[in-house]
Amino acid sequence: MITIGLTTWTEHPSLLGGTDKLTLTEYSGVLPVVEVDTPFYGIPKVTTVAKWQKEVPDKFQFILKANQVMTLHNVQDEGLSMDALKTAYREYRAMLKPLTQHNQLKAILFQFPPFFERSNKNFHYLQRMVDWLPGLPIAVEFRNQSWYEPGVKDSVFDFLKDLGVAHVVVDEPHALNDGVSFEPVVTSPQLALMRLHGRNQQGWSTKGPGWRGQRTLYRYSDAELTEFKATVEQLQQQAKEVCVIFNNNSGGDAADNALTLKDMLGISFGDLGPQQLDLF
Repeated sequence: MITIGLTTWTEHPSLLGGTDKLTLTEYSGVLPVVEVDTPFYGIPKVTTVAKWQKEVPDKFQFILKANQVMTLHNVQDEGLSMDALKTAYREYRAMLKPLTQHNQLKAILFQFPPFFERSNKNFHYLQRMVDWLPGLPIAVEFRNQSWYEPGVKDSVFDFLKDLGVAHVVVDEPHALNDGVSFEPVVTSPQLALMRLHGRNQQGWSTKGPGWRGQRTLYRYSDAELTEFKATVEQLQQQAKEVCVIFNNNSGGDAADNALTLKDMLGISFGDLGPQQLDLF
């Protein structure tokens, strides 16, 4: 199975050929999965998650980012107590209940910070991460190239396989010292997850005001999408599901790229919301 989605649902009016922000219900009439970054900044209330759930079809699924405490983003600046860490995991698990009870959680996405490098300490943390989220689907996105160094990356992939964690295949500018390489490797038989950030090398590396808005300002060409098509078909031989998330949102390119890749793959999505009937 192949699924395609976007990060957030409001920022993609071209899914419906308009200019207005989309509702979650409108989005779910076109695509079967969405990635939500809200939990990274603050763990939502259970009532908020239940509200999302009511706005989508029964088989629609969510990828939720792990909270920034769980991804250790604040460790360098503030330190982190074990009590704070355990509290974050406990509150996060409670927040997930409406989704897990109805099989609407595709994955918890741990997008680790660039300073989360390969080390014995961090291998140990990955093990704890799984222990503290028992039975839940987890995907890990590394942003430090040390995990992919020749001679060690195969051991990293084997470790993730043993944990039952999905390795996130990342596309971003590759000619950067702080970027990671494109590694189309499956570590979970259930899910292969690709996240496509665009290849705006200048925007990615020039930090400053507006940086977050500039770094994903990129439109994939048909030639680049054809390469992704081949990768998806390769991964499909190794995992029950391949899910592709477009994160090149800044210029409104993600939706158009997603629909083009969908057409290239010759796939359709069933069990969508009623908007699908209006579009097609």
